[in-house]
Formats: sequence, structure tokens, C-alpha cells
Amino acid sequence: MNLTRVQRLLKLLHLLQGSRGCNASALANQCGVSRRTIFRDLDTLRRAEVPLVYDAARNCYSIPNVYFLAPTNLNNEEALTVMVLCHELSAGGLPYCEPARSAASKLENSLPQRVRDQLQSLSGAVHVRLGPGRQIVEDDDVFRTLTDAIAQRQCVRLFYGSLTEKDTICTKVHPYKLLFSRHSWYVIGRSSLHRSVRTFHLGRIESLEVLEDHFELPKGFRLGRYLKNAWNLIPDGPDEEVTIRFSEMVAQNVAGIQWHKTQRIKHNDGGTIDFSATVSGLTEISWWIMGYGDQAEVLEPPRLREMIAERARRTAAVYDE
Repeated sequence: MNLTRVQRLLKLLHLLQGSRGCNASALANQCGVSRRTIFRDLDTLRRAEVPLVYDAARNCYSIPNVYFLAPTNLNNEEALTVMVLCHELSAGGLPYCEPARSAASKLENSLPQRVRDQLQSLSGAVHVRLGPGRQIVEDDDVFRTLTDAIAQRQCVRLFYGSLTEKDTICTKVHPYKLLFSRHSWYVIGRSSLHRSVRTFHLGRIESLEVLEDHFELPKGFRLGRYLKNAWNLIPDGPDEEVTIRFSEMVAQNVAGIQWHKTQRIKHNDGGTIDFSATVSGLTEISWWIMGYGDQAEVLEPPRLREMIAERARRTAAVYDE
């Protein structure tokens, strides 16, 4: 395609976008070509999936004004923030990386040279590190298929490597939500095998197929309501009050992070802290406590204290000669 035609197609887009409509003769006059050439150009736009609308009553062509986004007046700080985050987060295993990069590039090209120079300086000074996680890209089959199924409210059949069942299970799922939490992606939905809402790790889905069956999202379903006060993702028990005492060595680091929405911190003499929270089930928080080794002691409840003690004994036995 030569440069002259590219320029003419761009001019056509400008004439047709958001207008009340132009007929072929008017477009030909504006572009300085024949009606026959205009019809060929219109056909090229259609093949490029530009949504041309033809009004037979008025014999006019137009493009809906929602096809192209209107320019947004961002100030320099807003533009710089968007571009830095798009570039930095694109390497963090999050979806839609390529559209984010593309949007950032378009935005960058629209900025004055002075602001672009500032961006180059800032982008080298800022780094966002999300930590290890499963890489998710737009063409990831599992992620893309689940996204489409959720949008269309279609059921899926999963073949899933279950840690609980210690086997590959097959279940029909109504996929309600996709959730990114602590470096991994999950799909949450009703499982026919379990007859309840369950959480499935995308990395353990061995295969899936979209079914013809459709589902309705329950009116009362809310992600927060389903997760309750789970430490992370699995509400595997009733709400319980837990209290852990952290040594002076790690107390400041623990107290400086919002680990859970219900947490409370009590500072003790000597530099220790008592960390308290209300959690739905003890399994997930037990693994977090174990990560602090001998710098954490469970005070309440007794069942959690014994759980940690038993795991500590088994851990010591692994190294016992």
C-alpha cells in the first residue's frame, strides 16, 4: 500500500468518524479521487474491521463515534505515572501486558519532547517488583478460555490436579470470578463434583473445555462474602481469634505490613509484639507462622499452637540423624 493511499485512508477515517454521514460523491471530492476509488477504500476499511455504518435512506456512510476513544487530558504527572506502571508491571506476570505496552507507547508519542525526556529519566529510577509468580500472557489458553467463559456466562469442564484429593479430578464449574492473589491466578466458581463454590489454581488445570451450558451468577454472591475472613484464599473453618507473639528481631517488619483486614498489633515491653486476627480456618495462617520459625510463638488458640508444635517436631525429625 503506497503512502498516498495510506494518507487517503486516514483522511477517510477523519471524515467518517463521528459525522452525521457522507455520501460517496462527497468523499470522492474531499479526497480528490473517483467514486470507484472511494468504494475500494471503504471496502479496505471494512476488511480492517472498521465498523462502517451505511444509512440507506440518506445514502451516507459514517463510523460510530465510540469506535475511537476521545483524547484524554492527562497532566504530566498522570501521564508519567501511567507509562511507568505499564512498562514496569508488564513484566510481572499480569494479563494484558501487550495492550498496556501499546497504550503507553501511544501516550508517550503524544507528549512534548521535554516530558518524554523526563520519562526516560524517571523510568530508570523506578522499579516495581511483584515477586515470583506464574507468567500469564494474553494468549495463555487457560486464562483466555476462562476469561471468555466468564464473559459469556458459560460453564466449563475442568481436569484438575487436586492437592486435596491427591489425584486428577473432573468437574463441571460455573466460573464466577478470576482472582490474582499472592503471585498466582485462581478461578472461583461452583463445582458440580463438590456441590459448592470452590477455588481452583490455574496452574493445576490440566485441561478444560467450554460447554454449551450457561449459568447465572447468584445474586447473593460476593467475592468478599465467599472468602469470609480467610487468611488468603481458603475459608476452611469457622472464625477463630488467633494471637501470635513475634520476637524483637522480626516485630518491626511484621507490624509494618497489612497482612489481614482484621489484624491488631499490641507492642510489648522488650520489643516483642502480639499479632491478633480473626481468621476463617487455621491451615493457611499456620504456614505463614511456620515461615518465621523460632521467631513466632502461637498464644491462642490451643489447637493452632499444637498444630505448629507438631509440624515443628516433624520438621526437626527430617534433620535428626
